[in-house]
Amino acid sequence: MPARFGSRRSFSPLTRRILFLNMLPLLLLAAGVLYLDDFRRGLIESELHALNTQSQIIAAALGEAAVSVADPDDEERDDRLAPDAARQILRRLVEPTRVRARLFDFTGMLLADSRVLGQGSLAVEVEILPPPEPDAPLPGRTIDALSDFFGGGLTGNLNLPLYRERRDPVALDYEEAIAALVGDGGQAVRRTAGGRLQLSVAVPVQRFKQVLGALMLSSDGRSIEQALRTVRRDILRVAGVTLLLTVLLSLYLAGTIARPIRRLARAADRVRTGGTRARVGGTLGAGAALAGAIPDLSARGDEIGDLSAALREMTDALSRRLDAIDRFAADVAHELKNPLTSLKSAVETAARVPDLAVREKLMAIVLDDVGRLDRLITDIAGASRLDAELSRASAEPVELGEILGGLIDALSAVAKPDQAKPVLTLQGAGPYAVMGIADRLGQVFRNVIANAQSFSPVGGTVRIAVGRTAEFVTVTIDDDGPGIPADKLESIFERFYSERPAAEKFGTHSGLGLSISRQIVEAHGGTIDAENRSDSNGMVVGARFRIRLPAA
Repeated sequence: MPARFGSRRSFSPLTRRILFLNMLPLLLLAAGVLYLDDFRRGLIESELHALNTQSQIIAAALGEAAVSVADPDDEERDDRLAPDAARQILRRLVEPTRVRARLFDFTGMLLADSRVLGQGSLAVEVEILPPPEPDAPLPGRTIDALSDFFGGGLTGNLNLPLYRERRDPVALDYEEAIAALVGDGGQAVRRTAGGRLQLSVAVPVQRFKQVLGALMLSSDGRSIEQALRTVRRDILRVAGVTLLLTVLLSLYLAGTIARPIRRLARAADRVRTGGTRARVGGTLGAGAALAGAIPDLSARGDEIGDLSAALREMTDALSRRLDAIDRFAADVAHELKNPLTSLKSAVETAARVPDLAVREKLMAIVLDDVGRLDRLITDIAGASRLDAELSRASAEPVELGEILGGLIDALSAVAKPDQAKPVLTLQGAGPYAVMGIADRLGQVFRNVIANAQSFSPVGGTVRIAVGRTAEFVTVTIDDDGPGIPADKLESIFERFYSERPAAEKFGTHSGLGLSISRQIVEAHGGTIDAENRSDSNGMVVGARFRIRLPAA
């Protein structure tokens, strides 16, 4: 199994890609909102600071030039603001600033208002209009509307008191003006009914530390609103570009994830429904058809590539299993056909032959064929269950020296006088442990040793040697028989291989022993092969089977 399937990645390339693409827009928008709140507070603080500076300058001018000085000889000297002079100075100083100024005397009564011209019944309130703005294009108006909607207007999430405009205001209506009358000064931020900011700063008007009144400057926050809207517009533009990039990158991501997964799903569905095999039409085997059904995406280097490789390997294993099943079914049909044909012929002939002796011979053939069929069916059933059993069984440490020793003792106890004798040799100090299934490994050695005995001469010896290296335990089984034809060294491991000693009765063996042995050994991660032994003259003096298993 490739290492990529066993590796653990805390953050795979695909995971990093998904996290980055999903978090980037949120991070940008969150950063924009945080920056916008700080920016708004900074603008408000700057505006209040500017108003405070202006109010200090204007208050100082009023304290010097708009004061009605009392008689110096008056013991109860009390300087007061001169209303006419105060109005003129106030209007001249405030006019360039576009702010509203209100002047209260020391009793809290309103003396002057920069938005009011004239006095008494002739007073006229002046509203300063904002400069005309060119018609914004539709995209700009749309962005501004979205900005106001999502931003909550100028006041946003600020928790501000409501500003109320009274008909005849007095200093008591404004807490900052009250603070200014006692010599402290103050500032306030309010909101109008229309959602605009109303910023106010009040400072005392003094002469020689005597508080003559309170000056209050107010701004409607129009400049702050414009600056805030500009920033929001920029943020929405960035958000729009980010959204567009997210959509494009999502489409790219869909192309790199969704489409390959759909391809793999369709290919797996074709494998499930057998559509690929049907299209092959018998020109290729099931394995060749299924092997090309899954697209190869392993070059991607991510989880989808791993999935593609795993599906291809799974499909390849499935295809090999299907091919093996097809070949096994064909071999079984062929092997069963021979005894069935012989059995059918003997039964049909026995029904027509009146001679009792001939009938007895035919019945002997029938019994022999039935016995052969019974052995075939038993071995075939065992071979068909082998894969399932090997896949379910748990591997345990198995000492091959002990298994071979017990097997040789059992074979020696039931051996016939003319049968080759098995002899075990342990090479090295051991141990000879492997991870496996003891019963199935014993079946392998029993099959190979029995095969060596059947080809050995009368009174011969089957030599079994066990050795170990750092990685493998190797078992060799040598006989003194005629050897194996050079072109059959691999064929002998095929199912139903039927080349047996000439003296052996036909049908005694099913031809599945060595095939089953190779299947078991390979399931244990080992190998089994055969070769001929030769003497110094190059003459074949016997066969050697070598079984190699990973050491525990």
